[in-house]
Amino acid sequence: MSLQPESQSEPVAVVLIEHPSGALTATVEGRLVEVDAVRVGSQFSVRVDGQVVDLSAGGKLPELALTAAGLRTRARVESDRARPSPPAAHRPAQAKILRSPMPGRVVRVSVQAGDRVEAGQALVVVEAMKMENEVFAAWPGTVLEVHVGAGATVEANAKLITLSSSVAASATPAGSSTRTPSR
Repeated sequence: MSLQPESQSEPVAVVLIEHPSGALTATVEGRLVEVDAVRVGSQFSVRVDGQVVDLSAGGKLPELALTAAGLRTRARVESDRARPSPPAAHRPAQAKILRSPMPGRVVRVSVQAGDRVEAGQALVVVEAMKMENEVFAAWPGTVLEVHVGAGATVEANAKLITLSSSVAASATPAGSSTRTPSR
């Protein structure tokens, strides 16, 4: 979805994902944002980063008019199915930052700047509550920068790796993680 707060401003990219559990994940211009929404009559009560806002929407998809806290904006809502994808050969290379899925301690960094990685390759292991959480490459690419080292303490959403890719737009910002008991 892209929001345009003011008619003269550039649209802001918002990626909103609804998980099978009903939980929402939002990324606003690459920054992970905590979101929860509940329908109340014809409106929504939305909690964004701990702040509650009443939101009403009008119009017809994909173009919506939104009103929240007395402010109006337009939104263009696109699904992966509805949005045309440019041919892979014409997609520009992009850099995306893989972030820590939780606070913890970096146990291992398996790559260094300049390394080529494949989708699914383990890049960093973060230990939290005696569980090792591997952060995998969600797409193939090249490691541009490593932001952490083994032994570093990180907060949730901390930068771990900057990865370039020609298909990064379809990946999640934090990569994927699995938990395994630490030894």
